[in-house]
This record gives sequence, C-alpha cells and structure tokens, in this order.
Amino acid sequence: MEKLKMYTNDFATVYSEKLAQIFPDCVTETVVPDGGIQRAIDFDKLKQLLAPDLVEGITERYQFSWPDKKKAIRTANAPTSMTLRPYREESVSFDDTQNLYIEGDNLESLKLLRETYYNRIQVIYIDPPYNTGSDSLVYDDDFVSSLAAFSSRSGQYDENGQVMYDIRVNNDNNGRFHTDWLNMLYPRLKVAKDLLSETGVLFISIDEHEIANAKKLCEDIFGIDNILGVIANINNPKGRSDDKFIATAHEYIIVVAKNINKVIWGGFEPTEEITKRYNKIDENGKKYREIDLRKTGENDLREDRPNLFYYFYYNEKTKEFYPSRILEEKPGFITIKPQREDGKEGNWRWGMETAEKQLSELIPKFMPSRKVWGVMQKDYLDGRALVKPTSAWTFKDVNSERGTEDFIKLGFDKRIFPKPKPLGTINRCLLLASDKNSIVLDFFSGSSTTAQAVMNLNAEDGGQRKFIMMQLPEETEKGSEAYKAGYRTICDIGKERIRRAGKKILEEQEKIESGGGLFAQTESKPKLDVGFRVLKLDSSNMQDVYYRPEESNEATLFEDNIKPERTPEDLLFQVMLECNLPLSAKIETKKFAGKEVFSVNNGYLIACFDTDVNEDVIKAVAKMKPYYFIMRDNSLSSDNVADNFDQIFQAYSKETIRRVL
Repeated sequence: MEKLKMYTNDFATVYSEKLAQIFPDCVTETVVPDGGIQRAIDFDKLKQLLAPDLVEGITERYQFSWPDKKKAIRTANAPTSMTLRPYREESVSFDDTQNLYIEGDNLESLKLLRETYYNRIQVIYIDPPYNTGSDSLVYDDDFVSSLAAFSSRSGQYDENGQVMYDIRVNNDNNGRFHTDWLNMLYPRLKVAKDLLSETGVLFISIDEHEIANAKKLCEDIFGIDNILGVIANINNPKGRSDDKFIATAHEYIIVVAKNINKVIWGGFEPTEEITKRYNKIDENGKKYREIDLRKTGENDLREDRPNLFYYFYYNEKTKEFYPSRILEEKPGFITIKPQREDGKEGNWRWGMETAEKQLSELIPKFMPSRKVWGVMQKDYLDGRALVKPTSAWTFKDVNSERGTEDFIKLGFDKRIFPKPKPLGTINRCLLLASDKNSIVLDFFSGSSTTAQAVMNLNAEDGGQRKFIMMQLPEETEKGSEAYKAGYRTICDIGKERIRRAGKKILEEQEKIESGGGLFAQTESKPKLDVGFRVLKLDSSNMQDVYYRPEESNEATLFEDNIKPERTPEDLLFQVMLECNLPLSAKIETKKFAGKEVFSVNNGYLIACFDTDVNEDVIKAVAKMKPYYFIMRDNSLSSDNVADNFDQIFQAYSKETIRRVL
C-alpha cells in the first residue's frame, strides 16, 4: 500500500506542470543536487515561444512591486506539513454542525484548505490589520529583517550612505512600513483566490492608510478587470474629531470577483422610501407606480436610437390604444410621440415589439406640465428588480448600528473587543454575493461578526450558509477588560460570541414559532445550524523521520512514526484533507472486533488507527466498500493478516483505495 504524503502540494510544481501541459516543447530534464534527474521547464525556449508578448530586463512597463515581493510569491506557493487538530470540548454541536472555527496562523490554515476547498468558497470577507502604526503585524512570515539588510535591498540610502528611514518609526514615507504589510497580505490573498469559486466575491474592509496598496494587490492577484468597485462605508457620519485637516467619516470596502463573467451578484430589497411610491392598485389588487416610458438622459434624441422612435395612437372614447411606426391622420385618435421638454423628438425606453406584447402595462396620459400627451408604464412592486448597491453605504443602509452596539447586545462589555465590525455591513455583503447554500470565509475573523451575520441571515431566509472563521490566537493584554473577563486570546472572544449569538437566535426563533410557526422546521426550511467545530493549527501528527526517511535506520525502522500525544481523531482530520473531504464532513464511530473505526461522509472514507488490527476488522471494512481506507503503517496484527489483506479487498471491494500513514 502507498503512504499518504501528509503535506500540501508545492504549488510552484503544480504551476510548472500546467505549463508543461500547455507548452510540451518546453519540457526538459535537469540534474538535481543528489544526482537524480528531474523534469523542468526550459524558460529560454518558453521565452522564444512568447517573444512577441514578452517583457523582460530593464524595459519600462506598468507594474506593482515592492521589496521581497518574489519571496511573498514563493511563500504563497510553498507547501506545509502542519495539521488542524479538533477540540470537541470548545465546539458546539461538533457532530452535527457544518461550520468551522480555525485557530492559528491564517496563511498555514488557508494552505491546508487550498486543495479540499478549491473553488468552493462563495464569499470571502476580511477585515485585515489597517497598518495605522498602532496595530502590530503579528503575522510573522519571516519577512522581518535588519534595518541595514532591508535598506540594502530597497536602496534607501542617502548620498552619504546613511540609512534614510528608520523602520521602527511609524513613517508613511518609510518603504518598510508598507512593505511588511504587503508581504503579510499578499500570500494570504494569493491562496484565498484558489479557494474562491468562479462565481465568488471577495470583500476587503480597509481604511485610508492602505486603500491604494490593497486595491493594487487585488488588481495584481485577481486582474484589474475583476475589480467590481470600491465602496465608501460611512461608519462615523460626524467624522473623527482627532483628524487634523479632514474629519474622516468612512472606511472602504474593496469588492473583487474571481471571474467577472461568471460572478453571482444580487441586490437589496426596496426600502420603505421606495415602496411608498407604489401608491396605485390595479384591478387585481397589485401595487404599482407610473413611470414615463420616454427615455431621458444620454442618447434620448430620435437620431440617437431611431429604432426606439415610433408612435402611439389613442382614442379617448373607444379607449383603443396601439403603437405604430407609421405617422398618419386618424380621425378620433390622438397621436403620441416621445417629445422632449425642448420640443425635440426623443425616443422610448421600450422597442415597439415589447410595447405590443406588454400593452396592458402602458397608460396614455396627458402631461399638464408639458402640455403634451405621453405614455406611462405600470411599474409593479411585485417582481420589481432588486436595488443595485451604490458606492456609498450610510448608517441607514447598515441598520444605523455600530459594531459595538451589536457586541453589547450579546451581553459583552464594550471594552472587551474594540471596534468590531457592524453586522449590517457584512449582512449587505452576504445579500449581494451569497446564495442560501454558500460557504462564507473570514480569515481575519476577530470577534466573529461574520459568523453571527451568517447565522442571522440563515434565520431570516431559511438558508444553509456555512461559515469558516480563522483567527490567530493573539493574547489579550494582562490587566485588560478582556483578560479580567477570562478571555486569554482573541479566539476565546470570537468563539464565545458565536455561542451567545447562536443561543440568542434560537431563543428568538422559539418565540416566533410559538406565536405562529414562522420559523418552524420544515423540509424547505431545515433546523438552523448555530454550532461550530473548533480546529487548532499545530505541527504535523507525524514524527520528523516520516518526512526524512533517509534518516531512518534499523533502530528506527519499527518505531512509531506518529507523535505519541496525538489522538486517532487528530489523525483523522489530517487524513480527511488528504482525501479532499471537507472538515465539516459527517463522522461516525464504529467498533469492529474491539477496534475503533471511523466512517466519514457515510462510508466514503473508512479509517482505523488502532494497532493489532486483525482479519475480522479488515473483512468488516472491506464489506462496507469505502472509496478510501486508511490505517497506520505496520498496524496489522500478524504477517498472515498482511498476506491476506489485498485478497480480502479483492474479494469484497477491489476498487477501494488503500493507504497507510
């Protein structure tokens, strides 16, 4: 049986293989340091093939770069052997939930999800460090270097050879100040792009300190054509009182599509201000408003769109009414044409064929202010198109609440977590870009506002959206209100918020159900998932010798290659990712001949990490016909069982893929 590799792919190799498929003529071989032969890409030949479109050397070109960008790219592509360990005691409804809370460095965590969740995340919302000088970049990806080393690379010396900028000072003119931030965020966005579905959308909350660089990063990684826009999110209408020149009243949200040609994009339900305009009722009791069929604005002259110019004829006595392209005198009929206020001929918003098909929705009407006859369209409230979002979101748009107020409503002291994001802001992002079954990822989750927003929206529309929260376990300061309240890390706050928010939502649902069953569980509206599985990033479950077999010898040959403190469930979650199974997959535990056997996704994966596994266990597993069967190396009870292993599977489930750790 083959061994599982137990580490993620090196994506530099993955991209190289893709190039080899596109340009097979550029594939060559090279000698590696140990003397072996390795397939490689002949870049000189590749350059020849791409010569007309190639830019290299000192040729001037438009580009976005900074010191260590190449290293940031390599960091994004580098593999990881780390793992995610489950913590049942900190979870809620561990066995039934589809939601995840991942505690640990988000770059390593994103890499672990990269292949299993490839193209599966519909919405990513992040609120990364704003780089104001007061927030520390705790995401240390080994980009920290000495002042002299950085200045040497970036050329920050004056004419006397002295260092021009001190990286320890919060100076916006200091290249390192922005470089560290760019190197922190770049690889995370690069990996996140792979997770985002082809129809998916990324939202980044940011302020004025790094808005320019953040947008450039998105253009660099996703392509400039996939930038949907930048929203000014009004979070302080009065403006910051301590700003020196202009009182800042907003932050920004950068909105990016994975593929603008496939993106799923929605809108908002009309507000009360809009719905009150629908003040007329037709014969069927449906509300509508009247809007002018004549086109206004750009290209509203007859010569601009000749095909949209035609006539309507209306008889006031007989009520006969129809369109025609022919101008003629008809006794008893009024001739109506699209006429502008300046007397010039204009055009209609509908083509004549549409007007003929939907004539019942049109009303001939005299316009007293213009002293001409016109045509009004019945614009119905029912079926009305959703409201397109604007590039400025106000307090009114996001339920007029600050994030702190949302936090306090859950019973928290506002000093425990400063400036959490408002639920309304994230709710609007979800309404625009998610469907009812979307997976929503936030890898700078902070107090877990995004998780609460997902659960709230599911409660409102019966959706089954799932969330994945990621957060570095930054320690709270001793003596802080958070520390006094028992929260040792930001993760402790985020997890507690999800627990409280879930409990509150269920209590509110129960009240509504008892009053009429609006939220009662049905096939179309299943039970709300307010649980979450807690997973914590850790080093691999495997001993170092597992990854360096050249160091093994006769003494280590039969040593256990699994770290002694790791549990079978720890092993299972690392194996699930190896088998491209989601970390929220259903897990059942069975007993065969006294051995613990895990069944994942209704038997898709069967795993047994016990030792002394006998033939009865192997036969029972084979009869389940799993797609994968995983077990520990050298865990069979005898040589006889090992000899019969393949024969048993050939007899009962020869298609099963068998692997060992």
